[in-house]
Amino acid sequence: MSQPLFVIIGVGPGNGAAIARRFAHEGYRIALLSRSITLSDKLATELGDARAYTCDAADPESVKGALARMCKDLGAADVLVYNAGSGTWGSVENVSAADLESAWRVNVLGAFTAVREVIPTMKDRGSGSIVFIGATASRRGAARAAAFAPAKAAQRTLAESMARHLWPAGIHVALVIIDGVVDLPRTRERLPGKPDSFFVKPDDVAATVYWLTQQPRSAWAFEVEARPFGEVW
Repeated sequence: MSQPLFVIIGVGPGNGAAIARRFAHEGYRIALLSRSITLSDKLATELGDARAYTCDAADPESVKGALARMCKDLGAADVLVYNAGSGTWGSVENVSAADLESAWRVNVLGAFTAVREVIPTMKDRGSGSIVFIGATASRRGAARAAAFAPAKAAQRTLAESMARHLWPAGIHVALVIIDGVVDLPRTRERLPGKPDSFFVKPDDVAATVYWLTQQPRSAWAFEVEARPFGEVW
């Protein structure tokens, strides 16, 4: 039996790269889909049994095309992680309709398009995992999240609807809500006074995602909140 295939859409230097590394370490073949493949190409070389594909999550045709190329090259996905996410920060008076639409296209339409491409083979096989990387914004509309929060909330309810529909078919759909600041060079620079314990560690997020995909069917989790132990919530 060939090694299982892990697919991630949205590959950045933080959670995306860490999640891909974790699954590679566990013996998965890796497909890296991102709008820019500058980082993904380097990561694919590092991981060995991995390939990078250009994919604009905001464009359904781009998502379909990238997954079709991947499937032709590597076969069907065993695990799909949807990590693409973006949004403009601002109040309802500061953001534009275009900002709201852009956030919705990346966080919801892209996810919807991607999962529809992998569901048929997972259903035929009777197994598979789909994990969304969400945000606290899906739970509460902060004043400056007028464009981002509605998109993340829609993503969360999409995931919940999928879970209710697909769990009986053997497909584990789950959501990881990140509540905190991800540990990246740019966030360290922006918050120089914060201690190490303040930040969400990408490797630890990756461990949570992998754990979700390995859960026994009698005790599947849908929603997991990942936050530093000192985070106020």
